[in-house]
Parts: sequence; structure tokens; C-alpha cells
Amino acid sequence: MLAKKLVDKGANLFYYYLSVMLNQKHPLFILSHQIDWTVFENAFSVLYCLDDERPTKPIRLMVGLLILKHLLNISDESVVDQ
Repeated sequence: MLAKKLVDKGANLFYYYLSVMLNQKHPLFILSHQIDWTVFENAFSVLYCLDDERPTKPIRLMVGLLILKHLLNISDESVVDQ
């Protein structure tokens, strides 16, 4: 089952507090504002079974971790630990 996509409803109170609580210097936070994620979501969503009941990790998370892994030249375990 493809993970449900969060709908951007513009600026709202919850998003403001979440973005303030996150480490804005973390590479994933910085990366999240520099990449057009819809390109990856459209490309990879066709590979997911829509009627499977097993939940998946968001495509954005998986691609972001893979990009960080290659940029930092670290192992799978190291990128997940960070």
C-alpha cells in the first residue's frame, strides 16, 4: 500500500510548530526545501501495489535517505542512525 501523501493546506499552526521543533540544520530538513519531490513520487508510485495492506515508508523519505547516503558516502546503517 502506498503511504498517504500529506496535503499541503498552506500555512497552518501545526506545520509552524513542527518546523520550529525540527533541527533546521539537519541535512534532510535542508534537502526537503531544495528538491521537487513530486518528480520522485510520480516516478516511483507506479512501482507500489495500491491494494496491498502493508504500509510503506514515504517515497520522499526513502529517496532523501538514499541521496544523503551517496552525498556523505556512508553505509545504509549510518544514514539511518543519523
